Amino acid sequence: MVTEHLGAARTPGRPRSEKAEKAIIDAAIDMIAEGTGVAELSIEAIAARAGVGKTTIYRRWSNKEDLVVDALATLKAPMPELEGKSVREDVIRYLAGMQQETHHRRTRCIMNIALSESERFPHLAERFREIAVKPRRDALRAVVQRGVDSGELRADVDVEVAMAALTGAMIFFTKWRENDDELPADLPERIADQILAGLLP
Repeated sequence: MVTEHLGAARTPGRPRSEKAEKAIIDAAIDMIAEGTGVAELSIEAIAARAGVGKTTIYRRWSNKEDLVVDALATLKAPMPELEGKSVREDVIRYLAGMQQETHHRRTRCIMNIALSESERFPHLAERFREIAVKPRRDALRAVVQRGVDSGELRADVDVEVAMAALTGAMIFFTKWRENDDELPADLPERIADQILAGLLP
């Protein structure tokens, strides 16, 4: 099931086949994960892989960029529930969600392609940020700002820099690691405690 408000033009009047849609999304993801760049990806090839006709795809997506955006968005894990008990607990839960997304090679591959193709396909990058990135940034911003407002964090904390430090540390370990060894289970706690220590009153 793809996310809502994906910007793709859909033709009304015909029942929507969730099975066909899933097959199309899976085909696009598999092809990209196998190394096919967005530029080389074609509706014809996706249709053949999914076992559907091209018109079935065009009834759901106006172009391949919208299809790729939807495919990438399905790979983002659901937003972790941030309960608001403490900044530390919510930050750890948020970072754990980031770490969880990197456990599968397929997901890492797709995310790397989404970033590397952003200059050639700015619409793709813009839609991906809107669907998959912005909601998470907003959630983390709310956590840090809440900590500042409540006095849990210093009043002079630069919220945007704090966000960048927290997420950047996790990206350092998940994106730039030298091998496929499992990341430490306590990595979210270690990152949170190290960075939040400099933000406390």
